[in-house]
Amino acid sequence: MFTGLVEEIGTVLKLVPGTDVTTLEIRAPRISPSLSRGQSVAVMGACLTVVDLGRDSFSAEIMEETLTKTKLGRLKPGTPVNLERALALGDRLDGHLVTGHIDGLCSLDAVEGRGRTRRLSFTAESELVLLIVPKGSVALDGVSLTVIDSEPAGGHFSVGLIPETLRQTTLGTLVEKETVNLETDLIAKYVRRFLSAGEGTRKEMAPKEGITWETLQQGGWV
Repeated sequence: MFTGLVEEIGTVLKLVPGTDVTTLEIRAPRISPSLSRGQSVAVMGACLTVVDLGRDSFSAEIMEETLTKTKLGRLKPGTPVNLERALALGDRLDGHLVTGHIDGLCSLDAVEGRGRTRRLSFTAESELVLLIVPKGSVALDGVSLTVIDSEPAGGHFSVGLIPETLRQTTLGTLVEKETVNLETDLIAKYVRRFLSAGEGTRKEMAPKEGITWETLQQGGWV
């Protein structure tokens, strides 16, 4: 689990394709010394497992599903990447709950300048934008952001970037038509799943005469 607050902008050293696993090596002098094999690191928002460590770098493996759902397979040597170590139990949750499981990709439509801030507008699949609500949270390339507005029918949404976000992440260098990793809000996913359940299923789940011994047994409480 992550927060969407970037700890370091690392640099891709190499991306080595394999038959079923691709190895990604990243230079990250700030966080590498604190990592160990088996730990999780969010790379551009995608949760990866550390498999090897260098003096100021680390390597992670990427399976085909991740390559399909994210833009990690398009990375090249020299590409800057947002990095965040996994959230430790008891830490402050300054961003929002981010799983590191990318839902899909979105494309940057426009960048509007408002003084020292920026408003970025994106296009994504309507099914994904349904899970993005105004004033809610979204993670773009691993960065926790507040949604300004969203239009599920048109597949559009926008977010605002403050100067600190522009300085500390890769989002400040995005150009129009560039692809971005998108993770929608975790809570919105569960709400959508519940609401999309069939009416018959909800009726079967609902107790017919309040809480009874039988319904407690069916629910696994006794």
